[in-house]
Amino acid sequence: MSLSTRAIAGIAGVVVVGAASLGTGIYWAHDAGKPRENVATLVVGTSSTTAAPFCYNDGKPIGQAALKACSDAAEAAGKKNDLPLLDVRASDRIGVGVPKDLAKKGWFAYTDGGSSQSQGGAPIINSARGTTFSGTVPAHTVMSSIDKTSVTVAVRDQESSDIYAVWFFELKNQTD
Repeated sequence: MSLSTRAIAGIAGVVVVGAASLGTGIYWAHDAGKPRENVATLVVGTSSTTAAPFCYNDGKPIGQAALKACSDAAEAAGKKNDLPLLDVRASDRIGVGVPKDLAKKGWFAYTDGGSSQSQGGAPIINSARGTTFSGTVPAHTVMSSIDKTSVTVAVRDQESSDIYAVWFFELKNQTD
């Protein structure tokens, strides 16, 4: 007795969703004693990583000078491979999640790659408010053509344009 291609594809889909759910459950179970505050999540295919904000001012807006210093520090951390990193292939899908309390203010995520760059990067999500996850976008639309693609996630109040938190991640571009 052989399974049809449709049945195999359905089973594979259930396994992928189950594995992703299990991975998230294991992460939270591991930190069940005290959850990390204000973590953002980067999802690539079935892999994910989390990070505390690289720039954060205890819930208050971050000033321009502090944002510049933060950006410079993130660039230096990237050069030393000290940012959260995931492998990405053009066929993967990329999503980003932010904490619920910060998502209420509004947020966006973009990369330094992509073919249709706007404001210096390819958007993963623009002007989200209340939504805590960006869904998924095809990686080939946001990847850079060099070895790594930088991902920036920021909480920005849509009315005042104040920035409240910024996370930085990197994607290691895979060709195989």
